[in-house]
Amino acid sequence: MLKLKKIAVTGGISSGKSTFCQYLKELGAETINADTVVHRLLSPNTILGLQVIDLLGPDIVKNDRIDRSIVASKVFSDYKLLDQLEGLLHPAVFRETERLYQEAVQQAFSLFVAEIPLLFEAKKETDFDTTIAVIADETLCLRRFLAKGFNERDYELRAKHQLPQQEKAKRANIAIYNNGSIKELKKAAEFYYHQLVS
Repeated sequence: MLKLKKIAVTGGISSGKSTFCQYLKELGAETINADTVVHRLLSPNTILGLQVIDLLGPDIVKNDRIDRSIVASKVFSDYKLLDQLEGLLHPAVFRETERLYQEAVQQAFSLFVAEIPLLFEAKKETDFDTTIAVIADETLCLRRFLAKGFNERDYELRAKHQLPQQEKAKRANIAIYNNGSIKELKKAAEFYYHQLVS
């Protein structure tokens, strides 16, 4: 039996990573998203959730849920706190990613794709067979980010904590420049999908 290839998709903020992964999913890949995994693991009743409450304070819990916007406002104004938070989250996310990969191996998926924004920052690229960086011009990323209801300061604070996009592109096995249309991104997804499954 052929080994199920394990792919990581990373890139800049609002560079089009999720859309690219969505196209791979439509083609038959099992896709997971690190942010969604965090969201699931971060309940006030889990060990991880309790560790995060311990780190950031009980005021991050609203209506029996950890409020991500409160977490973001705390950690993006204090990078030391952000590093501590990531020290808790990253190991949990990669453990869960591996568990989901092992599950996918038992099923008939063509590829396993994990969308991990901070892949290189977490130094976890060696966990994957292939790494793909989806990047785009900063002005375009900012425009997409603002369209989601965030502001420019949110973008700057997040971007400052990440490797520059060009650095991600350099480190990845495959770099995709998403400055064009949705159609072009879909075409790129189809091209690389067929390359990866062959």
